[in-house]
Amino acid sequence: MHQVIYALVEASTEETALACGKAAFDRLVGAGPDNAAIFDYYVLFDDERSSVAGKSRWGELPVVAPVDSDDGEKLLERGWEATRQEFERNLERVRTAVNEFSNDELMHDKDLARHACYNLGAYRGPSLYLYTEFGDAIRNREHLEHVLNADEQVWIIPADVHY
Repeated sequence: MHQVIYALVEASTEETALACGKAAFDRLVGAGPDNAAIFDYYVLFDDERSSVAGKSRWGELPVVAPVDSDDGEKLLERGWEATRQEFERNLERVRTAVNEFSNDELMHDKDLARHACYNLGAYRGPSLYLYTEFGDAIRNREHLEHVLNADEQVWIIPADVHY
């Protein structure tokens, strides 16, 4: 499966921002010895080599943008809205399952209820769309606001990831 995720990084230049974004995505695909792979691979939107990911799958997206620019605001809204919708979808699945299924049915993961619980509790992975430069997912609005109120310029970098 493919999805677009976004790294939010502090940097003084576009070049530095892109390098920090790549480092975050590298962490998420387990490129370092201390990093567990959350996604299989990523493709940035300046990569012309892939015929199945990035630009060829999702169309044109900025490679990197300041979050306070028009492009940056659109990417941020897209990432936050996807995070919020996925949270609400999983939460609704859990609420329904708890009210409708027996303990035994829940134990056997009727209607993927346990999977929805896992997604609600996830700290990284496909149910989350915004990440810091350290590869940590942004799970709530307070964390997002903290990241956006950085001392330096905040940039957003989209990447197509496979899981």
